[in-house]
Amino acid sequence: MTKYGSFPGARPRRLRTTPAMRRMVAENRLHPAELILPAFVREGIAAPVPLAAMPGVVQHTRDTLRKAAVEAVEAGVGGIMLFGVPEDANKDAAGTAGTDPDGILQLAIRDVRAEVGDDLVIMSDLCLDEYTDHGHCGVLDADGRVDNDATLDRYAEMAQVQADAGVHVVGPSGMMDGQVGVVRDALDQTGHEDVAILAYTAKYSSAFYGPFREAVGSSLQGDRKTYQQDPANLRESLRELALDLAEGADMVMVKPALPYLDVLAKIADEVDVPVAAYQISGEYAMVEAAAEKGWIDRDKAILETLTGIKRAGANMILTYWATEVARKLG
Repeated sequence: MTKYGSFPGARPRRLRTTPAMRRMVAENRLHPAELILPAFVREGIAAPVPLAAMPGVVQHTRDTLRKAAVEAVEAGVGGIMLFGVPEDANKDAAGTAGTDPDGILQLAIRDVRAEVGDDLVIMSDLCLDEYTDHGHCGVLDADGRVDNDATLDRYAEMAQVQADAGVHVVGPSGMMDGQVGVVRDALDQTGHEDVAILAYTAKYSSAFYGPFREAVGSSLQGDRKTYQQDPANLRESLRELALDLAEGADMVMVKPALPYLDVLAKIADEVDVPVAAYQISGEYAMVEAAAEKGWIDRDKAILETLTGIKRAGANMILTYWATEVARKLG
């Protein structure tokens, strides 16, 4: 009893008294297996190319990508999401390098699968933007607009060649209407029923993609506002979610993560499939830049952002810190 009364049960600080106590009662815990490492592999380079806007991230050679995959396995990381970066000379209006069985992404899938087998879930970005000379996620019509249905034909081809290369999961990310259903049919019709689909369900037209454009050598002209979602909208995400699930999505994603934690939480409450969130390049770059200036504690900020994404409902998190964080968690 104190002069303020006994108020039994009204002292939450009792459960914050020591690190051991806080650890014991933590409601959310990060685990290495929930982390997915996005990785870029670039055609025609002899050594990794550092990304100026993403300190610590590189465009890999095929050899260094294999090494990164092994390191991820050793750290306990759950998966790797592969992005191909072709030479500019191999880009064209239809993004044909993306459906070439010997294109850089397909070669990278084979390399990683040969190196780590099934010890790491190998995922691949299924989109045309890296391979088109105009930088859009689909083919263009005569008026220069992205042609939704013509693009779906290209996605079906991409799904087949990525599955043939040995990928475990494809990630259709272009935000075309009907993309999940078309990819599912393409996989099933070519004997790849076991290849899963991670649907980019809520992918917003975000200002935080800037560093990623450097990472994939984007040739984008204009913007992607006619197919990526408007940041002002939430109900639209739920409509996209319903469509993706009806079309056969095995997992769904929210991208970006931190600016859309409300969307992530709402989707996580709605579904009974695994939910992923992508902590994108701009989120990564902001933490690294602020830490370099001495404005924040880098390691604590990384864990805090990832914990916030987990708390909002993500079962899996794509993050460029995946291997680093997994080592610390392990």
